[in-house]
Amino acid sequence: MDVSVIRAHACAAYSSADNEALGHSKGGFSSKIHALYDGLGLPIKFILTGGQEAECKQAIPLLENINATAVLADKGYDTNALREWLKAQGIKAVIPPKSNRIEEIECDYWHYKERHAVECLFGKLKHYRRIATRYEKKAINYMGMLSFASMLLWLR
Repeated sequence: MDVSVIRAHACAAYSSADNEALGHSKGGFSSKIHALYDGLGLPIKFILTGGQEAECKQAIPLLENINATAVLADKGYDTNALREWLKAQGIKAVIPPKSNRIEEIECDYWHYKERHAVECLFGKLKHYRRIATRYEKKAINYMGMLSFASMLLWLR
């Protein structure tokens, strides 16, 4: 599970952008793609939000109705609520603790090395110019292009 920030092109920005997963961040209009992937690095599920959204807020909605034995995520997903939810579901949390965490939490760094697959996924998706730079005003149109590009990855 990971997230990637996508810069929105000027033609995608318009006044009612709040409902279309466009948000203001330091770099201007942007969107975030929250992705859940399998062990091979192929995408399973996407959620699109505005660029200012926190990563950890979309973790549980991404993981609902998914059968998994472990979840690999970066430090942005290190929250007590997510860890408790994963424990209740019987899923192993492979999430390194943030540096400001008071209680020490162990992380299986040997298993965590497999997380590079999602970085490769985003690298492959961003080969498609229409994914790397969001041109669509409507979020549903952008999600369609994202799904299409993901299908091309499955076919390779």
